[in-house]
Amino acid sequence: MKKAFTLLELIFVLVVIAIITTTLLPRIQKDKVQEAALQIQTHIRYTQHLAMVADQYNPKDDNWYKKRWQIIFSKQSNSDGEWAYTIFSDFAGSSSGRPNEEEIALNPLDHNQRMTGGYNTGSAALNIRSDSFKGMRQLNLGKTYNISSMEFSCSQRVSFDYLGRPIKSNLASNSSPYDSNDLIEEDCNITLSDGKHEKTVQIHAETGFVEIF
Repeated sequence: MKKAFTLLELIFVLVVIAIITTTLLPRIQKDKVQEAALQIQTHIRYTQHLAMVADQYNPKDDNWYKKRWQIIFSKQSNSDGEWAYTIFSDFAGSSSGRPNEEEIALNPLDHNQRMTGGYNTGSAALNIRSDSFKGMRQLNLGKTYNISSMEFSCSQRVSFDYLGRPIKSNLASNSSPYDSNDLIEEDCNITLSDGKHEKTVQIHAETGFVEIF
């Protein structure tokens, strides 16, 4: 005689499948805010690395310190009104604090790309809406990770000295390598949110160590 499932057994199997699906689905779904935080953490560390290996000290240049590597978060028309960030060294011209294309770090994985999610200059290469955009779309946090808001406990701009210590001010306006209160003295928190979830990227004072919570 051929055996078959009873209705009760079928219902039991369906209930078990439903429980397993409900338990595993949140783990399978991507946490975009977490992904964005991890990416920011990696790129802050990369900025610190550039500052340490490419020390900008030059005894023949009184403004050498303005050329330190930095990461700046902004929300501009060239980022299509979305939160994005740019990694650059302000070495060209008068060190205005505003990066141009050649000052922006190259993507170490693809030297045809600059490490920006869009920044306001006269160049279409830095406009994420342009067909000639040379930046990295994933650095545009709004478009890639749906980040709608960001809060900063110190500054939207962080640079690093040759020891990897974080600096919070706009180097373009400084008059010496270390203006008063230039070095970050308290941990700097960068909190990002998609409106439902949030993560905080924390840069520790003195060491520049970066963690997420």
